[in-house]
Amino acid sequence: MAIVKKSTKAAAVNPLKMSQPLGASYAFLGMNRCMPVMHGSQGCTSFGLVLLVRHFREAIPLQTTAMNEVTSILGGQDNIEKAILNIRERAQPDLIAICSTGLTETKGDDVAGYLGVIRERHPELADTALVYVATPDYSDAFQDGWAKAVLAMIKALVKPAPQRNLKQVNVLAGCHLSPADIEELRDIIESFGLSAIVLPDVSGSLDGHMPDAFSPTTTGGTTLAEMAVMGASIATLAIGEQMRSCADEIERIAAVPSVLFERLTGLAANDLFLATLAQLSGVPVPAKQRRLRSQLQDAMLDGHFFFGGKKVALAAEPDLLYALAMWLAEMGCQIVSAITTTASPLLARLPLAEVLLGDLEDLELGAKGCDLMITHSHGRQAAARLQIPFHRAGLPMFDRLGAGHQLSVGYRGTRGLIFEIGNLFLAHPHEVDPGQWQLPEASLRAPEQMA
Repeated sequence: MAIVKKSTKAAAVNPLKMSQPLGASYAFLGMNRCMPVMHGSQGCTSFGLVLLVRHFREAIPLQTTAMNEVTSILGGQDNIEKAILNIRERAQPDLIAICSTGLTETKGDDVAGYLGVIRERHPELADTALVYVATPDYSDAFQDGWAKAVLAMIKALVKPAPQRNLKQVNVLAGCHLSPADIEELRDIIESFGLSAIVLPDVSGSLDGHMPDAFSPTTTGGTTLAEMAVMGASIATLAIGEQMRSCADEIERIAAVPSVLFERLTGLAANDLFLATLAQLSGVPVPAKQRRLRSQLQDAMLDGHFFFGGKKVALAAEPDLLYALAMWLAEMGCQIVSAITTTASPLLARLPLAEVLLGDLEDLELGAKGCDLMITHSHGRQAAARLQIPFHRAGLPMFDRLGAGHQLSVGYRGTRGLIFEIGNLFLAHPHEVDPGQWQLPEASLRAPEQMA
């Protein structure tokens, strides 16, 4: 059991934390034909836009209500109305999704009330869905903003269904899943004869494809039509603790039962996922997945010699931190330092004495003497100063290509992580006392559900 502490420093040094509005905007980018809007100053939107563009190396549709000194004091209703009407006229989106910022939250703008008035004034907006979520950037973090945005969309767009589609499941994807992760999960689910409605689906909008024509809105992602039939699914599969409240809300609205998977990195975690799919579909685990499981077992056997006893320092959003830390511990590593951004019930279960809600300076101090540092690209200088191997994980990742195609879930993704991080250890060997490590805790025998 880990003790969770919060940094008491007067200022963040090389911040790890990213804001709620950015997390919410990222979630909205997983919707098809959507225009995310930050209700705040132009600078707030510009900063988030640059970060997402550098990470994905794609054009990112993101708008602002462009609040200034006067409107910040008098209120932003006119700015919101002008923004919605301009976006409606020029981009013709199916969904305009608005998230607040610290500026407008401090003022106390009643955006939900504004939207009601705007709809009454402009009946031409009847064919455009409007969703608003309150995400002040002076509280919580990126993961919280993502979860709140998904919850707001569920409350606004999911409806009860008269009957069940026995071949359809909902997948609530946490912000720690890359487009490649979501593609992998969809392929796995479809191999059981099921269809998946993924919310939000960044694998459709941010997977690096070349569209046939220019679009001012997102191209690909979850459609409004798909959201309208989520209530007919036989189950909701929530990936990450951050999606718990969203799964509960779908169950409240449409009585769709849910299953939460805290992580999908590691052997045992994926055994449970596939066993659940087999139970829902009535289809045995496909031969392809059995083969991938066997390959993962072999990779674990090959790699545990190089993972055993290694000291690792990590910094990430809670769900990503938990997935990587628990998997590394299963591989025989010692988690020496864990830094995160916001509270989560998973943190207390991490395999170390203390977890700190802090910054990358805290990570650098905790990583002294470690064999590996894991965080996003802003940690690269700290790893260079400490002269230890560095693995990039999470967002932003702007100094490497292919961030959207980094895979870390499923048997295939876990196998790839073993090779990638194992090769870092191979390139930077050190002497290890054999008594410090042991075989991975995850069973190498197939569970009864896989038989």
